[in-house]
Amino acid sequence: MGWLSDLSTPKHGDNVKIKKSNNLGILAFETAKTMSKLISLYKSLSYEEISRLTCEVMRSKGIAYLNSMDEGHLFGLACAERLEDLNKTATVVARLGQKCKDFGLNRFDLIYNDLKLGIVDLRKLVYGSKDIEKRVEKVEKLIASTSSLYSSLEVLTELEMSERKINQWKDNAPMRQPKANLDLFKQKLEQQRKQVQHFREISLWSQTFDKSVGLMARIVCFVYARICVVFGPYIPVLSSVSLWNIRSSHQKYVGRVSQPEFYSVEPMKEQIYSHSGPIPSTSNSKPSVVRFYSRRSNFFLQEDDDLGGRNNRVFHAAGPSTVGGSGLALRYANVILLAEECFLDSSLDRNTRESLYQMLPENLKSLVKLKLIKNLKGTEDDELLAEGWRAALKDILRWLAPMAHDTVQWHLERNPEKMKFDSRPTVLLLQTLHFSDKEKTEAAIAEVLVSLSCIFKHENCSS
Repeated sequence: MGWLSDLSTPKHGDNVKIKKSNNLGILAFETAKTMSKLISLYKSLSYEEISRLTCEVMRSKGIAYLNSMDEGHLFGLACAERLEDLNKTATVVARLGQKCKDFGLNRFDLIYNDLKLGIVDLRKLVYGSKDIEKRVEKVEKLIASTSSLYSSLEVLTELEMSERKINQWKDNAPMRQPKANLDLFKQKLEQQRKQVQHFREISLWSQTFDKSVGLMARIVCFVYARICVVFGPYIPVLSSVSLWNIRSSHQKYVGRVSQPEFYSVEPMKEQIYSHSGPIPSTSNSKPSVVRFYSRRSNFFLQEDDDLGGRNNRVFHAAGPSTVGGSGLALRYANVILLAEECFLDSSLDRNTRESLYQMLPENLKSLVKLKLIKNLKGTEDDELLAEGWRAALKDILRWLAPMAHDTVQWHLERNPEKMKFDSRPTVLLLQTLHFSDKEKTEAAIAEVLVSLSCIFKHENCSS
């Protein structure tokens, strides 16, 4: 535990070693992305977010009907995904740590495994303490300045491209461009270069590997301890009693927000998705220490593992009877969102509605046709019935559309090709259509499309 106390606060005798460390330079942007993911994880485990997850998300009509009403199952999914996200982040931190001078940071992979083996007393990793909050605030400032640097460099690149074009134009057509315009452009270019230099000095670009990795390494450990406190009952091999001392040490930091009720729920008996989790310490260990094990000697992912959804173990845990297990989650989400757009905007043309129908797989097309034949007979001029369809459609979209939006958002948040520095809590897979029952989801979508058809048919007959 001693190394944690010294991270990012080198003693006077260590200054020479730290000064010899190389600055991050171009790796500042990868580091900022990693920091953003880490802070996002940290915030997702706050008392407010866990309370929202418990009281709002898991009790929403869509998740209860399409995914599961079993809180234990849903918390197991949430725990597995957060733990997997943390391990991916820790992998990047460990890789950056190999460029550090400090031995503890240089072999952060071993430190992190020691944490999961129970060598670290988790009582010292208190979520929400003043010390960790200050470090989180410092990391957020570095993320913001690095994001500003990235944007400034993009603008500078465009200006320098324009400068090259102007120079080429001057060589081919001299004396035609007003001198005042050229001077104004040069002034703007010089100001942009100064701005870039300023952000380089205050951002991660000029920070050392030791300082940057030190900040992240400490937060990784706090996040891991917090996951154990929050989701302890839902890690199947953990006895809820073994975390009691850890929880009690966190009570004074709760403040006005009460501890979530699910702390008293018994752990799930069935092993689900996590390949790594805590188990009670041996009788020879201190009662306040929780030991962790891993089924693999090294839980870290391979270098070529995708940071998006494709190699996500929780992602692949969806069974064949689910929307995600059938590979249709994103497709169905887009169908629902387009249907919502058609419902909200009656001015959309027939081609849009035709595109919506063509997005459906053949089995769903057949289901919609059967429902249309059954429901459209003799209702051509029934205005009251059309209003009933509108009310029914609004009620379905009220719980179905949010899951579609979250499905699209989940994929956007995990797109590895985009440079994002967003540290807000991310959407969980359990909030999406991924684990939804395929048959129920298709029935709901069919109801939405039949309702739309009835509404549009009535409006066309009336006009």
